[in-house]
Amino acid sequence: MKALIIDDERLARLELIDLLKNHPEIEIIGECNNADSAQKKIEVLKPDLIFLDIQMPAKTGFDLLEEISFVPKVVFTTAYDEYALKAFEVNAFDYLLKPIQKERLESCVNKLILELKEEKASINEVKKDSKSASLGQDDQVFVKDGDKCWFVKLKNVSAFESEGNYVRVYFEGNKPLILKSLNSLEEKLDSKAFFRANRKFIINLNWIEKMENWFNGGLRVSLKNGQQVEISRRQTSKLKDMMSL
Repeated sequence: MKALIIDDERLARLELIDLLKNHPEIEIIGECNNADSAQKKIEVLKPDLIFLDIQMPAKTGFDLLEEISFVPKVVFTTAYDEYALKAFEVNAFDYLLKPIQKERLESCVNKLILELKEEKASINEVKKDSKSASLGQDDQVFVKDGDKCWFVKLKNVSAFESEGNYVRVYFEGNKPLILKSLNSLEEKLDSKAFFRANRKFIINLNWIEKMENWFNGGLRVSLKNGQQVEISRRQTSKLKDMMSL
């Protein structure tokens, strides 16, 4: 399991590296002392896991998560326990309070091994053909809207809707806005799983429940959550080709 350590304190990084020597299952592929360098390494190295400090100069750990497109498993490491509740609210894998205890880290690693064994085979199958593979159903993204944050599996996202300079993300009864363009999202998403329905919507093809003919040669799709999205005439022909209709 490939891991990246992100902490502005050199001593904290060295202590964690020393503790992880007892866990050969985890391969440390790099360390960073700030969010900007971490962003670059995450996008290039595609780690399975990051140990992430929250309070860092210039940008916090949460700021970093907002900026990366590929979001691995996240274990927060921090001396500030007031962040614990927020970390779990965003559904981080785990939260380790500094100074990190040997037994606590061992418990975290054991949970990681079990979960990653279940996921890694399918994820590697999707990504093995390209180092710059697009984001598919098994990948997760970080979504932040005000004080609320989530790690969201893309398979749980039914649709993305453009609203000005923002995009609304529909998942599990939530629909927060994120500061991204629909075009930039389209470039990162796997086109076999996510389809540009029209100027305003990208839909998850696995969420389609039924389709019906609509005005001007287009289609209207009903998603499993009851949401209805119109497919433009131009995109209708593409969708029919993809689904062999």
